[in-house]
Amino acid sequence: MERMVEIEKFSADEVVENTLRPDGWSDYIGQEKIKKNLGVFIEASKKRAESLDHVLFYGPPGLGKTTLALIIANEMGTNIKVTAAPMIEKSGDLAAILTNLEEGDILFIDEIHRLSPAVEEILYPSMEDFRLDIIIGSGPAAQTVKIDLPRFTLIGATTRAGMLSNPLRDRFGMSFRMNFYTNDELSRIVELASKKLSKPIEKNASFEIARRSRGTPRIALRLLKRVRDFADVADEDEIVHQRTQFALNELGINAHGFDEMDVRLLELLVHAKGRAMGLSTIAAALSEDEGTVEDVLEPYLLANGFLERTARGRIATPKTYEILKFTLPSQQESLFK
Repeated sequence: MERMVEIEKFSADEVVENTLRPDGWSDYIGQEKIKKNLGVFIEASKKRAESLDHVLFYGPPGLGKTTLALIIANEMGTNIKVTAAPMIEKSGDLAAILTNLEEGDILFIDEIHRLSPAVEEILYPSMEDFRLDIIIGSGPAAQTVKIDLPRFTLIGATTRAGMLSNPLRDRFGMSFRMNFYTNDELSRIVELASKKLSKPIEKNASFEIARRSRGTPRIALRLLKRVRDFADVADEDEIVHQRTQFALNELGINAHGFDEMDVRLLELLVHAKGRAMGLSTIAAALSEDEGTVEDVLEPYLLANGFLERTARGRIATPKTYEILKFTLPSQQESLFK
């Protein structure tokens, strides 16, 4: 079942994101430090008439890594080829993409941590020396053919930076961590998106969506579309605060951006009364696999201080006890002082 607050992309999200995606720095809200530094590097590259150095974006899904890559291409005035690592199954697939690039082009590879080792080996000389080494034949008759490539920029995006091999990571000249957005930033994103959707939204209504969006623009835009549906059915020309609250409550998303799965996880930890719970125990109790708990449920809760990972397992924080209106166990009071 797809969760409304799921940070991974739904099949229907592609059209939404493309329609509402900003085209330049002026429309791109948030990630101010990254924008500032990239602006300098892009300007310097243009002055030298060189291609931009290779760039790596990492962080949770839905924070705008693909959007930044498209803006870089616009700012550099060049073409961009967008692909995902799972689509590059063989070294020949990568070779076909690289040989079709032109001078100064940008190649964006999403989920770059999922490249196979064989494909990665092809990528190393391509990134460093702009050269493609292809082996033709096998055994004693095998020959290595070297093909010169145009100077291009590789932009990689990953949600699992720790899974990148060191040789690949070291070949990126710039590396940026994407951070969760503030409620004010998300509110501005929602307001701009509502204009593009030709459905004005009240300021407090946009903030209501923002604070339930888990710091993620993708979720904010998804919720905006669903709230707009409620407003359209009610024949309202503008998205108002009361309708927004009603719609989000009907969707099962509370004031903290939690859905049913989040609440179940946090209540499980709270009911443990201070005892740490292992990942496998949590997964079994929630009837989910460990990967879903670790990669889907936990990142937002960890980043916002609702739970902590310890050597013994997961524990709920005082913040969670307060939200769920439970008394903090005495053995945890000293732990968080």
